[in-house]
Amino acid sequence: MLVASLEAGRPLGMEAKQFFGTIVEPLCDAFEPRYCDLYADLMTALLGDRALRTRYEQIRHAQPWRAGDPTVVYVLSRVTLGADVVVTSTVLDGLKRRFPNAQIVFVGNRKAWELFAADPRIRLQEAPYARGGSLEDRLQASRALATRLDAPNALVVDPDSRLTQLGMIPVCPDARYRFFESRAYRADTSEPLGQLTAAWMREIFDVDARSYVAPEPYGEPGVATVSLGVGDNPAKRIDDDFERGLIEAMAARNLEVIVDYGAGGEESERVARAIAGLPVKTFRGPFAPFASQIAQSRLYAGYDSAGQHVAAVCGVPLITIFTGYATPRTFDRWHPCGPGPKVVLRNRETALPDTIAAIERLL
Repeated sequence: MLVASLEAGRPLGMEAKQFFGTIVEPLCDAFEPRYCDLYADLMTALLGDRALRTRYEQIRHAQPWRAGDPTVVYVLSRVTLGADVVVTSTVLDGLKRRFPNAQIVFVGNRKAWELFAADPRIRLQEAPYARGGSLEDRLQASRALATRLDAPNALVVDPDSRLTQLGMIPVCPDARYRFFESRAYRADTSEPLGQLTAAWMREIFDVDARSYVAPEPYGEPGVATVSLGVGDNPAKRIDDDFERGLIEAMAARNLEVIVDYGAGGEESERVARAIAGLPVKTFRGPFAPFASQIAQSRLYAGYDSAGQHVAAVCGVPLITIFTGYATPRTFDRWHPCGPGPKVVLRNRETALPDTIAAIERLL
């Protein structure tokens, strides 16, 4: 019904609530090039401007940067924390190297920027974006970016950000804009997103780059950290028995275990059930301090979420229970990638014994 309304040019009304949850996100999660075209067609119909479709064809084939060094470089947030750890941080790292005298500005919300708050090169330009907001609210947030990024001799790098609706809404002159279409780049490979982003940075800016985080220092070294967050996707979760068994197994090995309580609601209720009566500590608060604690950990365990990516880029031994993904390509792109030892488990039926065996192996 939504697609029919778009094609017919009818107002979306309440149907707009379906657009992101049932169309945009599944199209993105599939990492199929043809779905990039479908998404661009749908957004063109929604926005009512065919010129945007023509422009998208041009900016999706980004050209190597040959202009002089910019005074300021704006890097757009991917909005979700895990994507900012894997993709946005790689862009930030490469641009710091490529333009040592430029101001590097992270454009997004403060919660995400705090993952880089201890890096003196990274400034914040706040750009609110309500992931749960109405379609009009999201489009207005995208259009408002143009005034926030209006600086002389500036470069804007867009790593497939929701802030521009994945490149569809212009935020600056295209000559000083570079767009990384992460959903289609090197589609014939099984490389994870961090490696793809690094490859794109070499292609466009002729610079090596790596994923990283730099939160303000917090916590203590040598602990084990656990996150039961699933990023609002219950398909990633196993069950109460698994979560209780995971934490029991870690606590039984004389580890000091710290469990993130999450953002409240259902996740915090699950954590409370899982740790009841166990000799563990808990963390409550923003994600960046917990990310700092993960970075110092002896071991990290959790579902497919931002925590696994922090552990991976910091070289922390990690166990990820990675289930509920949309397609095999989704797994290829999002599985944790980094220098440390890691165990990625995909079998729901044997998740607990496999996790216990992985704990033994990594300690």
